[in-house]
Amino acid sequence: MPELPEVEALAGFLAERLTGRAIARVLPVAVSVLKTYDPPLTALEGRTVTSVTRHGKFLDIGTSGVHMVFHLARAGWLRWQEKLPPEPPRPGRGPLALRLVLDGPERTGFDLTEAGTRKGLAVYCVREPSDVPGIARLGPDPFDEAFTLEVLAGLLADERRQIKGVLRDQSVIAGIGNAYSDEVLHAARMSPYKLAARLTGDEISVLYEAMGSVLRDAVERSRGQAAGTLKAEKKSGLRVHGRAGQPCPVCGDTIREVSFSESSLQYCPTCQTGGKPLADRRLSRLLK
Repeated sequence: MPELPEVEALAGFLAERLTGRAIARVLPVAVSVLKTYDPPLTALEGRTVTSVTRHGKFLDIGTSGVHMVFHLARAGWLRWQEKLPPEPPRPGRGPLALRLVLDGPERTGFDLTEAGTRKGLAVYCVREPSDVPGIARLGPDPFDEAFTLEVLAGLLADERRQIKGVLRDQSVIAGIGNAYSDEVLHAARMSPYKLAARLTGDEISVLYEAMGSVLRDAVERSRGQAAGTLKAEKKSGLRVHGRAGQPCPVCGDTIREVSFSESSLQYCPTCQTGGKPLADRRLSRLLK
C-alpha cells in the first residue's frame, strides 16, 4: 500500500504535470471506485487544476470549487499516460478503475488501476477535502511543523494499545502504514508490541526522531521519481519490512516475521526485542 512518502512523491509528480491544465474528461470504469455523487465527476470537466496536495495517504487534485480526492488502498496505483486512446474505456475485468484526460490534442492524463479482486480504491468528488470522511478523521501529519515531540507524547499518553497498531492508526498519526511502522520501530530499536502508554520520555524522543528520519529519507529517495518507479524505489529502501529471513542491516541477526490474517510485520530480535523472537499470534501469546 502506498504510504506517506510515496503519496508525497506522487503529489509532486502530479503537481508538475497537472497544475494550470484543464480537465477534459473524468471517466469512471469500475462501478466500485466512485464513493460520492454530489457534485458529479462531470463537475470537474472544463475546470483548471490549481493544486495537488496530500492528506495522509489521500491525494487531492484541486480546482476552483471542486476537488477530486482519491485513496489508492492496498492494490491501487496511478499510471501516467502521455497519449491516451481517443475511444473511452469500457468496463470489464481488467485493472482499469478510472481515467482522467487533460484538455489538448495530445490527450495526456492518467489511469487509476487496481489489481486483485478485493477492491479498496476510492475516488471522491467533493467541494472541500474535509468532506471526505477519511480525511476528516485524520490525526496530525508527521511533516506538519505543529507535530512536535510534545504532541507525540500527548497522543501516546493514554494509549493502551501496542505501539505498532498506534502508529498505523490514521486517526492518531496520518500517513504511516504497515511498512513504515516497521521501519520506524526498527530505527527506534523498539518492540512492535510495547504498550504505547508505557513508553518513557526518552523512548518517545527516540521514536519521534526515528519517525522523522525514516520518513524524510524515504521522501528524498522518492522525490523526482516517475510514478511507475515509486513501488520499486519503496521496496529497495526498506530495511526490515518485507525482508523476513534476510540479515538485519544493522546487526546481522535474521529478520523475523509475525503473520496476521491480512498482514504481517517484520522486525529484528537483536535490535528490537532483546534477542527474543515474537511468537506468531496465530499460535500463542505474543512475547513482550
